[in-house]
Amino acid sequence: MQYTTLGHSGIKISKLSLGGMSFGKPSPDFHQWTIGPDDARAVIKRALDLGINFIDTANTYSFGTSEEYIGAALRDLGIARDQVVLASKVYFNEGKLSREAINREIDGTLKRLGTDYLDLYIIHRFDYDTPIEETMEALDGLVRAGKVRALGASEMYAYQLHNMQVVAQKNGWTPFTSMQCHYNLLYREDEREMIPVCRQFDMALTPYSPMASGHLCRPTWDSDSCRSTTDATMRNKYDAARDNDMQIVGRVTEVAERHGVPMAQIALAWHWARGVESPIVGCSRPERVDDAAAALDVELTADEVAYLEDPYTAHELVGPLARPGEKPLAGTTNPNTKSGN
Repeated sequence: MQYTTLGHSGIKISKLSLGGMSFGKPSPDFHQWTIGPDDARAVIKRALDLGINFIDTANTYSFGTSEEYIGAALRDLGIARDQVVLASKVYFNEGKLSREAINREIDGTLKRLGTDYLDLYIIHRFDYDTPIEETMEALDGLVRAGKVRALGASEMYAYQLHNMQVVAQKNGWTPFTSMQCHYNLLYREDEREMIPVCRQFDMALTPYSPMASGHLCRPTWDSDSCRSTTDATMRNKYDAARDNDMQIVGRVTEVAERHGVPMAQIALAWHWARGVESPIVGCSRPERVDDAAAALDVELTADEVAYLEDPYTAHELVGPLARPGEKPLAGTTNPNTKSGN
């Protein structure tokens, strides 16, 4: 395994992160494709055995059972707390990013994970209803109390991230050290503004959906998997640009054949070629972890990177929340929908 640092925090993380959205009790109204505690433990064990030390989850993944399964797996496997970097999130809950909500939700997360601190606490979205100062001061309070080591952000507009970082700096509060953005070969809109802002503030990139919910893992757009046939969020993210994006899928297929590796490894290798610190992969079986880790051995040439990227065209935004009362752009996440990362 290869390692890097989580932005300016100095925390050592593997260059591959294990995503917790695949773990938890299935729900007929949300995620029907998640795996149970025994399978989750097997996946986590394989990841740890391969040197992956970074696990990402959220308070709302499978209504909290993702955090429960991860905590139970680490206890069952006898993993020392300082051997794993645990990240979770706050926003899709009552009160969103208010001081009261943050202080309440961190305690619930810590209890479900069975730990007394998080290595990384991430705001899942930008909260239009709470003053930035209230949110950043509350998050800083968690760091000062020892409940959280570092802070991260997820989907928002670049100007919102910039404003939050400036508020933290002006008040001597803890700034964000990482950004969990939507970034892959089929969706590169954050290259325009978000990624430059992150680099301005020495933030690590830990993208979700690095394989575009499976679209970069197979030569066909659709599959008969449970997730492909039931995940409406996935369809809303990608189907609108299907015709153009199939050109990119075709090129990933070609490059994978030349390297003699699965397509998923090319999709992941592109992230490291782009300077990403740690893409987040969701795995439902231990073998998937093996495949993802093997991608670290794949090196793409500059010509291959250019060939993969060339068909890309501008996409509607997928991820940031529209301001309440405003009509979202086509493809933009609706504020009332559940999390897609």
